[in-house]
Amino acid sequence: MTKLDKRTERLTRALRNAGVRITRQRAALLHVIAQADDHPEAVELHRRAEIDVPGISLSTVYRTLTALEAQGVIHRHQFEGAPARFEHAATEHHDHMIDVDTGDVIEFRSDRIERMQAEIAAEMGYEIVHHRLELYVQKKKADGA
Repeated sequence: MTKLDKRTERLTRALRNAGVRITRQRAALLHVIAQADDHPEAVELHRRAEIDVPGISLSTVYRTLTALEAQGVIHRHQFEGAPARFEHAATEHHDHMIDVDTGDVIEFRSDRIERMQAEIAAEMGYEIVHHRLELYVQKKKADGA
């Protein structure tokens, strides 16, 4: 079974567990979500799904995303000043950099940052249960520009 097949199966199972019927439109949307390795907005997912199933409603996309989020199989990210974006929950922990000029979302992982966060929390008498780090970035301009 391919990675895409596994993702699609996981998403389908989550919707069924939520009591949501798998229609042709939802099946197409689940396939689109399973293929996504970026952080698409609902409108972008709708656009992609509509290629396979013309006429899929945006409200179906939103309801499906809400059900998948409630089942814990996707994460919703609300980056500053932008519509919500979505990604698979089955990925390893990572943080995000958001390019303020292009809107691109870059995933990264830093063991050094993870250690520092844990150390800071411990020094203050806490233990981290969950965290999210977002860095809003801009490409450095060349010197003299």
